Amino acid sequence: MSKIEVNQISSQCGSTLTIGQSGDTIQLACGATQSGFGRTGTVDWDTTAKTASFTAVSGNGYFVNTTSGAITVTLPASPSAGDIVAVSDYAQTSGTNNITLARNGSNIEGNASDLIIQNNGVSMTFVYVDATKGWKVVNAGAESDKEPVPEYIVATGGTITCCGDYKIHTFTSPGTFTVCSVGNPAGSDTVDYMVIAGGGAGGGIGPADTYPGGGGGAGGYRESSGAASGCYTRSPLGACVSALPVTAIAFPITVGGGGGTDSNGSNSIFSTITSTGGGKGARNIPANSGGSGGGSSYNKGNGAGNTPPVSPPQGNPGGNNTPTPQYDTGGGGGATAVGGAPGTTNGDGGAGATSSINGTPTARAGGGGGGSHTADTTTGGSGVDGGGNGAPASPPYNGGAGTANTGGGGGGAARQSGVSTGTGGSGGSGIVIIRYKYQ
Repeated sequence: MSKIEVNQISSQCGSTLTIGQSGDTIQLACGATQSGFGRTGTVDWDTTAKTASFTAVSGNGYFVNTTSGAITVTLPASPSAGDIVAVSDYAQTSGTNNITLARNGSNIEGNASDLIIQNNGVSMTFVYVDATKGWKVVNAGAESDKEPVPEYIVATGGTITCCGDYKIHTFTSPGTFTVCSVGNPAGSDTVDYMVIAGGGAGGGIGPADTYPGGGGGAGGYRESSGAASGCYTRSPLGACVSALPVTAIAFPITVGGGGGTDSNGSNSIFSTITSTGGGKGARNIPANSGGSGGGSSYNKGNGAGNTPPVSPPQGNPGGNNTPTPQYDTGGGGGATAVGGAPGTTNGDGGAGATSSINGTPTARAGGGGGGSHTADTTTGGSGVDGGGNGAPASPPYNGGAGTANTGGGGGGAARQSGVSTGTGGSGGSGIVIIRYKYQ
């Protein structure tokens, strides 16, 4: 190894002095500094965040923490062309507590005034050019600039409508929700949903039946909060329920049918969400349990709701009148209320739930009303929010059907002394609605 020690290497004025050759690395010894070569456009970052005002040194970058208050960064005095300084808002608080770049006698972008950073998350690099422009901003950006480009879910299936920036897929019968591509958190990668099962039938009357039929229970009602797709109005049942993440696959959609003669409604299913069909109303046999339970008849008890149990509950029990009065019937349970117990009238259906997931506030999943008997009141209980009315004690003694695609329970059949032929109303079919941001 050769060693050369000199104080100065000079060349003739105007000539070129070459140090090293192609492929060589010119390295300064540890502790040595250079001058006269200028910077390469980068800085050496000081990783200890500054929490008080200070004077910057050329060649350094500084993380400035204004959590506790505003900070002034004084730029170097008497700068030379090529001097460079950078600052970055460490805690993203400069929108509240500003960072001031004090010019210290030099212009900043040609202006004889200080520069104030007044937005959160800003980083800036300054290079001194000349006395006219002074310090030029060569790089500037904010934390928000680092956010990914929004990408959105693209999907097909059902009846598609739009509400502002949100797309809505409505399934009134079985189908497939096909996610063609998944977006990202900056756009959308989750969906809100409402899944309602078919309502249970009202209790019917046959030749062996002595008492009227109870109202059918509503189909199970499950929904998410709406926070992922526009914060539309929804029932309390969705208050704390997260939207569902999706992947680029086909999701089979099951839309449950309403219960026919003396039968429960059928389940509705989307992804991991299953809503249970409503329970049928009582007659000379007890009511059934389900998403919401069926209403009772004399000495034949009501059905339980939220069966099987989920949280928040998907429904409520039917109204119960056992053991007395003799001829009164209970209303079917609804999404948000227990079915009505008979008093001076036969039991009304329990209240459903209201959501505007499809852009229009609509009440669904109400219970069916209990049927009447001529030995007591001749008026059947009222169905609500898609539930069918209980039959009055007059021909043909049939309970009203639940409304299609609401999951409403059917109304109970009536009985008149000597007449035992009334039919309980069918439950209303269910519905599945999916909503997400698409632009």
